[in-house]
Amino acid sequence: MKTNHFFLIIISFIILSCNGQTSPAVKTVDVTTFSEKIKNTPNAQILDVRTPEEYASGNIENSDNVNWLSDSFVLKTDKYDKTKPVFVYCKSGGRSAKASNKLAELGFTTIYNLDGGMLKWEAAGLAKPDTKIIGVCPQEYAELIKSDKKVLVNFYAPWCAPCKKMEPYILKMQKEMADKVVIIRLNADENKTIMKELKISELPTLLLYENKIIKWQKSGFISEEEIKTQLQ
Repeated sequence: MKTNHFFLIIISFIILSCNGQTSPAVKTVDVTTFSEKIKNTPNAQILDVRTPEEYASGNIENSDNVNWLSDSFVLKTDKYDKTKPVFVYCKSGGRSAKASNKLAELGFTTIYNLDGGMLKWEAAGLAKPDTKIIGVCPQEYAELIKSDKKVLVNFYAPWCAPCKKMEPYILKMQKEMADKVVIIRLNADENKTIMKELKISELPTLLLYENKIIKWQKSGFISEEEIKTQLQ
């Protein structure tokens, strides 16, 4: 029995090591906590780890753009005070989680990672006011979902891994089920106005309409079978 117990411990250790560990210095927090921590931190160090193009399209006030995908990420972070809190965010939380762990490796002692990234920040109404319409406006969206058939709207992004995994069968259903349902795909990065209007904070997100009324909504990876079940 002792031998079996020993092997279980070893196996568990190997599994945990392979999956990776989040540093104790990294605290992944919700949008409310992230916002409050920034307000209560004088001269807060805020790092937007998205690409310069993403940063230019809208960012958290007083943040610096330090692109996680850039070869100079480590070099650029060297100018920040490692003993003071640093706030990290990206579009949806994936890149910022990796960047946060890297910052911990580099010696930063307190790192706040925004869970859900800018999607959550914008959905919470914390983004800087922008009167410019980006993508379809609410009136145009209302026309898109006006149909005698069911209408399935798929919000996605090219960088979103679950979106890429779902894309082949959604495109297939778009053709094969055209007589029963209208399937519309909207790039979240190119349609920020309606994303904000609908308070969509996760990708992918699917919205199923009947007579312009939402009958079903789900975010995150969704199997082909589950989507077909909802469309029947």
